[in-house]
Amino acid sequence: MNPNIVEVTRENAQQVLIDESMKRLVLVDFWADWCEPCKTLMPLLEKLADEYAGQFLLAKVNADELQPIASQFGVRSLPTVMIMQNGQPVDGFAGAKPELEIRELLQKYLPDPWEALIEQANEYMQQDNFNAALPLLLQAYQESGEKPSIGVGLAQVYLHLNRCDEAEALLAKVKMVDQDAAYEQAMAQLKLKREAASSPELRALEEQHASNPDDAEIAYQLAIQYSQNQKVREALELLIAILRKNLNFADGNAKKTYLEIIASLGKGDPLAVEYQRKIYTLLY
Repeated sequence: MNPNIVEVTRENAQQVLIDESMKRLVLVDFWADWCEPCKTLMPLLEKLADEYAGQFLLAKVNADELQPIASQFGVRSLPTVMIMQNGQPVDGFAGAKPELEIRELLQKYLPDPWEALIEQANEYMQQDNFNAALPLLLQAYQESGEKPSIGVGLAQVYLHLNRCDEAEALLAKVKMVDQDAAYEQAMAQLKLKREAASSPELRALEEQHASNPDDAEIAYQLAIQYSQNQKVREALELLIAILRKNLNFADGNAKKTYLEIIASLGKGDPLAVEYQRKIYTLLY
């Protein structure tokens, strides 16, 4: 049973259409079995109800079975959709509309669906759980069409995790018009972390690797240094190159280090997913 979608009956109509609209938005879909456009519209409304995850209730009214309710709402054609808020119809439309138009209508009355993701991510960040916040903010960034302010917030999470490359790539996408105080702060943090991560030992190993790129032992030691300095992508890239040539390099320790780094990223991390796929192609 979906808590965000309900079939209206004579018995529950008052509770669903009036009482529930005092607590959240109710989208009322008047339909009938013989109505072909209804069959196109209803799955779309159900999809949106699932996506908005409880921000509104989809109430389905069979206009043939519940003619008094349809008449009370002044329904003249099917499908008809009405938005109920605080016990009153406040908006709506007749006929099957495209998804974009319905989204635009909902956005007049609801927060964007990714706002809930950001709220949850902020709660995790307040608990210093940046690994848990990361996939939520990444999803919000993608669903928002890469909104710059969300991108800057995501970059700041990457910076807390000392993953400078991902942060830098996100900040590079921010256009000058969107470069606000939060952006400037993230750029300053990025610069400081870049400087702090560049230790003499690390630079020496990078120079050795540049001079001897085929030396697997140097690459392995550099990967370990990278992982300890939170240069995660660089570490994984060096290790996967070693493992492609010798899966049991360093008595299996290279593979062990690789898998430990992935495990440290946490579930849902896109970097973990990317490099899990790469190791799976070697293992299986």
